[in-house]
Amino acid sequence: MSFENKVAWITGASSGIGEALVYALHEKGAKLILSSRRQNVLQNVKDNCRGDTSNIHILPIDLAEAEALPEKARQALDTFGQIDYLFNNGGISQRSKVTETDMEVTRKVMEINFFGSVALTKTVLPSMIDRQTGHIIVTSSVMGKFGTRLRSSYAASKHALHGYFDSLRQEVHKDNIRVSLVCPGYIKTDVTKNALEGDGSKHNQMGKGQQHGMSPTKFAQKLLPKIEAEKEEIYIGGKEIWGIYLKRLVPTIFNKILRQMEVT
Repeated sequence: MSFENKVAWITGASSGIGEALVYALHEKGAKLILSSRRQNVLQNVKDNCRGDTSNIHILPIDLAEAEALPEKARQALDTFGQIDYLFNNGGISQRSKVTETDMEVTRKVMEINFFGSVALTKTVLPSMIDRQTGHIIVTSSVMGKFGTRLRSSYAASKHALHGYFDSLRQEVHKDNIRVSLVCPGYIKTDVTKNALEGDGSKHNQMGKGQQHGMSPTKFAQKLLPKIEAEKEEIYIGGKEIWGIYLKRLVPTIFNKILRQMEVT
């Protein structure tokens, strides 16, 4: 599938990977629906797009408000009449020890990262089945494949995405609907700054990995050809991507390595 004249709904579109995807998809001629909590920032992203922006629609959503998501999804479908690509990209991270993390924080991370993506997908999915076409893209993480210190709730939410959307992929294959799980490594975004501490406050620190990570623009450029090729699981990053293979092939050795690594 080409992106030209296709409708793509992007959550988490106000910054980072989501913002980069907006610019990349706009250049490829896609019709876009941009979602995040901050309408004014989404407007800035739209204004930064080159050329005609009449096919860019802003739809603010809060993925933590599950009861409002079905109606938001219906509004998205009404905007252009269909959704060809659903980019479940919105999310939040966490930086705290298990013993110092309030249950409310764990629930919030799961609500946004897992249940938010599930709720939007379930509302959009029937229209894709009716049309016998569509592509669901889920931004996971290398933390969806293994866990490290200080990321228990975050890693759990990303692991949950893999279980759910791997199963969904099997169910909708006959309907010509594709499901891609994307596992970024270190990308230079504010994900660690916006991460939740154990008490729910913002971490407000840039992680060392993110400081030296791949730019969101480069990430988007690498990702879109893989989406067009309908890759089912996509790994993009630096040497941290090797952790996925080490976990699979030599898990005991890999766990020893992780215990000795600095984690921020």
